[in-house]
Amino acid sequence: MVINNKLAGKNVLITAGAQGIGESITKHFIDSGSNVAIHYFSSADTANELKNYASERGVKAVALSGDLTKEEDANVLVEKAANILGGIDILVNNAGSLVARQLMHDMEAEFWQKVMDINLTSMMYVTRASLPYLAKNKESSIVNLASLAGRKGGHPGSLAYATSKGAILTFTRALSTEFGPQGIRVNAVAPGLILGTSFHNTHTTKESADITIKSIPIQRAGNANDVARAVLYLASEYDGFITGATLDINGGVYTM
Repeated sequence: MVINNKLAGKNVLITAGAQGIGESITKHFIDSGSNVAIHYFSSADTANELKNYASERGVKAVALSGDLTKEEDANVLVEKAANILGGIDILVNNAGSLVARQLMHDMEAEFWQKVMDINLTSMMYVTRASLPYLAKNKESSIVNLASLAGRKGGHPGSLAYATSKGAILTFTRALSTEFGPQGIRVNAVAPGLILGTSFHNTHTTKESADITIKSIPIQRAGNANDVARAVLYLASEYDGFITGATLDINGGVYTM
């Protein structure tokens, strides 16, 4: 892994930090010398393995569970993370899910709300709770996980998911304006086809992936490390001039 020495000693909270892209992000921060608070919902074993991974590398780590669609859980998570690590310098809002594919003519209000709560409302809860800790630092950073679906609209059946991820792009721009005077930069990454994760293992067939790969200029799918490196770059530029931006990670299949 690429080591980013600018992150050494920084305190990082990563939501859904024990599975898929989140696990890779957590490992990259640990390898760069950051202390990490690893949020998980159902991946307790991996979260504890990551704690051991951090211990072996001499950095502090804590694994914390919680349902971030519940305001109280989000508040408790942030408070515990800050107390144990000694503050929060960087927040990575990674938690999210497609849940299932559902077309508009089958769209149920309950399903729509569930997707919005998982992908967007939870992000608001965690970010709001983290603000007092981030604002204590002269240099702090937030990185939000959006998606190529938020740019293009996604494949059929991903209407709710794509809409929530598109909202994260706007959420990121709005927060960068609101938080900028407090020295907090806010950016996002928008991954395309990232194979080897539970997301695509569950929701993307091999046939669909093969078709998508043929349309990607560099002729391969992405992997979790591709996303993690981008997240670390945006997070580490805490003294930089990049804010309100979304970095697209899709092999060139979509540019704007």
